Amino acid sequence: MRDVVRESALAGRLVVWEESARDGAQAKTLMPGGFRVRLALEQGALFGADGPRHVVFAAGFPAVCAEEFEAVRQVAVEAEGHVSVAAVCRGALADVRQAVASVRGSTHARVMVVVPASEAMAQVMVHQGAREALARGVDLVKAARDLDDEVAVDVCLADASRADHLLMADAAGELTVAGAGTVILADTVGRQLPAEAAQMFARVSAASAAGTVLGSHLHNDLGLGLGLANTLQALQAGVRVISSSWLGLAERSGMVATEQLLFLLAHAPDRVTKLLGTSDGADLWWRAPDLTRLPAIAALVSEQTGVPMTVTTPVVGTGVGTLSTGTPFVDPDLFQPYDPATLLGIEPSIVLTHLASTRVVTAVAARLGHRLDAAQSRAARAWVKARAFRTGRAVVDEHAFAAYLDGLTEDRTETTA
Repeated sequence: MRDVVRESALAGRLVVWEESARDGAQAKTLMPGGFRVRLALEQGALFGADGPRHVVFAAGFPAVCAEEFEAVRQVAVEAEGHVSVAAVCRGALADVRQAVASVRGSTHARVMVVVPASEAMAQVMVHQGAREALARGVDLVKAARDLDDEVAVDVCLADASRADHLLMADAAGELTVAGAGTVILADTVGRQLPAEAAQMFARVSAASAAGTVLGSHLHNDLGLGLGLANTLQALQAGVRVISSSWLGLAERSGMVATEQLLFLLAHAPDRVTKLLGTSDGADLWWRAPDLTRLPAIAALVSEQTGVPMTVTTPVVGTGVGTLSTGTPFVDPDLFQPYDPATLLGIEPSIVLTHLASTRVVTAVAARLGHRLDAAQSRAARAWVKARAFRTGRAVVDEHAFAAYLDGLTEDRTETTA
């Protein structure tokens, strides 16, 4: 069996372990099978023919119910060849069998077995100590490989952030020898700060046997964008299999957002080179992602799940590319970190708010077909500001503004006549 995910990671290429269909369910969202297929295809299209080498699409948790099994199976059949499709399961032999059955026969199919790594989590999940639970994980990897040697097997070490680093390193080596493609370290409860994440990945990586491929699964529970910050620490430690989720969908406060991760790592290769210490930022990719697809995919996920994109959502939010005040309008390049039109395909738009300058008001008026003189521009600016405070909303409706302009220019025409 050829494990293209493992090959990519060992070659230093990035693999995104997409969790929104699976972990997003814990964010109280539900993606029907058909939508999961569409999302998998869209994400694979970011990388073209290299989709399976850059994307593992966690299609679901087959043991949840018959409908979930069928949804995973649908993705395995219909998204085959566009991404590497994975089924997720608990560390129980019956669940492993079910997971393998759900993806069997699909090219580049995978299963991920969740195994507790800390003493506390092992006692709760399997009523054993951590060492015993990890040894059981080795047995489950062997069992999965015996069930179907064309299905790759990965292991997620739950609660890795509270586990013993050397114990995890030893287990990662044993899991790899048993046939595991990747071993993912999960900060299950989102408790790590960047320095702690850096230490964990560096220690486990340094102590693991040669050929071990590590991955990350990191959460945002403490805020501060820690999911992304900690993921960067993992990358700096050499990890190349990175879990993420569209819009950050996951339990509690979510995890690193796929759109943010891909944009950060692809929009400025020179900065990534410095960040990761690689010889070339382009080395992360067999084919760099098409960033112009990110906003549309995020919008699809938002519409399906009901999770809103706000004006301040990074990269794909409704505020990206908008101008509403004077100096940014005059020199937008000075007031934004990147060009949304070039990188994301988001054309700049001017929005009327109570902060509007005369130049902003004049530009919007011109777009609406009105050419204002200096006095009219000042009057229109005053109207916009008053309207915003009168309605209690910062953004002024352009239909109302257009109606005001009709009256303003008519008055001017009559006065001139």
